[in-house]
Amino acid sequence: MTYPEKQTTSSVLMVRPANFGFNEETFETCPFQTKTDMPAPILQQKALFEFDLLVKYLKHAGVNALVFEDTPYPVKPDAIFPNNWITFHEGGDVILYPMLAPNRRLERRMDILNSLRRDHGYPTSTILDLRPFEENNQFLEGTGSMVLDRASKIVYACISPRTHIEPLEKFAKNMGYEIFTFHTRDKLAKPVYHTNVVMSVGEKYAVACLEAVADKTEARKLAKKLKDTNHKLINISLDQLYAFCGNILEVKNTKGEPITIMSTQAYKAFNPKQLSVIDKYSERITSPAYTIEATSGGSVRCMLAEIFPPVDS
Repeated sequence: MTYPEKQTTSSVLMVRPANFGFNEETFETCPFQTKTDMPAPILQQKALFEFDLLVKYLKHAGVNALVFEDTPYPVKPDAIFPNNWITFHEGGDVILYPMLAPNRRLERRMDILNSLRRDHGYPTSTILDLRPFEENNQFLEGTGSMVLDRASKIVYACISPRTHIEPLEKFAKNMGYEIFTFHTRDKLAKPVYHTNVVMSVGEKYAVACLEAVADKTEARKLAKKLKDTNHKLINISLDQLYAFCGNILEVKNTKGEPITIMSTQAYKAFNPKQLSVIDKYSERITSPAYTIEATSGGSVRCMLAEIFPPVDS
């Protein structure tokens, strides 16, 4: 499971939620979540509007968005975020991940994986199942916990209640990745729950909130690592982190052209100089996700699980 990998792909897996809502089981580790008095049907309607609009924009830009319907039962308030339970890799490798909240473990659906094989031509060669780590209360929530520099085979991870070193080492050993860990603190002096809120790595640029890195030496090493791997670094502030400027994703369209996906909130929080760097290397899709961001504490990157075809396809 050590194939060379491309950084970006033109296909993404998305799950259209059936019961989007505030998740009580994840709130303790995610202060980005906000409780609302909005009636559940209206909240669901607003989330679906944002989800469907993002899908529309992706397809219009030439990105292959493969959308699966969430199952109504059991209720899964965070089903909209499939990137936390599965990753796909060139060579046909698939990894399943251990998740902290019991109700999020219900999101892992083998029928989706089977449909990708059967109906969409994504055969898998190997499945690495990290779910048993849950028995020891050790977690690694996919590309929420990890930000992958696939091309350089580096996995960035900030240690938190949702990201533990043992499953991370298992991932790295099996996939041939170098590990780069660091420690963070949010505005409440708690670890940031997911690495993909802190940073994003594209082909030629990277976004990182060095202000959120608790140790200044680690912050300098992170900046150096990103620069040494030939990424133009966009250093965002903690306020911008809270606006989900780190929760963006570069993909490509079916023509091979780079595209960066971000929420409208993130777009408005970036300053013109920062946007000019992104625009130099990539086209841009912006889509509103205010309801999803406020209620669940995740943004558009979390809604996208990249699908990489086998290397010989």
